[in-house]
Amino acid sequence: MRRLTLLGIPNDDNSSYLKGSAEAPALIRRELHSDAYSIWSETGVDLGVPGRLVDRGDIDFDGDGDPWDAIEREVGRALASGDPLICLGGDHAITHPIVRAVRRRHSRLTIVHVDAHADIYHAYQGNQRSHASPFARIMEEGLADRLIQVGLRTINDEHRAQFERFGVEVVTAAEWGAQLRLRIDTPIYLSIDMDGIDPAHAPGVSHREPGGPSLRQVIDLIQNLTQPIVAADIVEYNPSRDIADLTAVAAAKLVKEVGGKMLGGDRLGAGRLGTGRLGEKSLATAPD
Repeated sequence: MRRLTLLGIPNDDNSSYLKGSAEAPALIRRELHSDAYSIWSETGVDLGVPGRLVDRGDIDFDGDGDPWDAIEREVGRALASGDPLICLGGDHAITHPIVRAVRRRHSRLTIVHVDAHADIYHAYQGNQRSHASPFARIMEEGLADRLIQVGLRTINDEHRAQFERFGVEVVTAAEWGAQLRLRIDTPIYLSIDMDGIDPAHAPGVSHREPGGPSLRQVIDLIQNLTQPIVAADIVEYNPSRDIADLTAVAAAKLVKEVGGKMLGGDRLGAGRLGTGRLGEKSLATAPD
């Protein structure tokens, strides 16, 4: 049986505006396992099967060491099993040490990054580890062959210069169509910032940016990926900004859909939906 590993990374040391995302992992887990919802993915994977979801708990940052070393070390340990990994942040700064560990196992790697912001400043407010800078560090270190950023809607001139420097591929929120398909020929690292989703669907973030994609669009993007997702992060959920736990529920939904995709779930789910007349019509007219 293929397994999925979960690891919490409760660190928001490098948040520039509001702290709070360090509290996210426990609340995402609460919604993931809530009796109010199914733990099946839309693609027909039951994450509730005993032994299928291996939760390694949260990294402990109470010691005196460098948090980046702890993240890289613990992610490396989690990946040693060979199972795909989802990390629960925490702010977006943690993606840099996560990808360091992932890259050691994958000589070819494409990052698909869903976000309102490019997070590619050389340094933000003088901090090179800022949650606004992880992808500058990642690309400087050659940790990815391609970086595809999707959903951006706050691009400025410094971002454009960094896009040119690193060869970043960008699909803005305005360009994101109903059936976005990315052509990728390497294993994938998927990084989802919860503020990449329109705040109408995910208000519990520090930096709300209207005009973004729906949760449905993000799920469709995930389900349309054709190469294996070897690791992923879901970051920047700030419980102090949430409304009626909407964002926690959305983050838990993403865990199920990313996990289902990692474990080989079929977009139509077990049993091949659409056998009735309406289903046949829908399938016949669906885009390729």
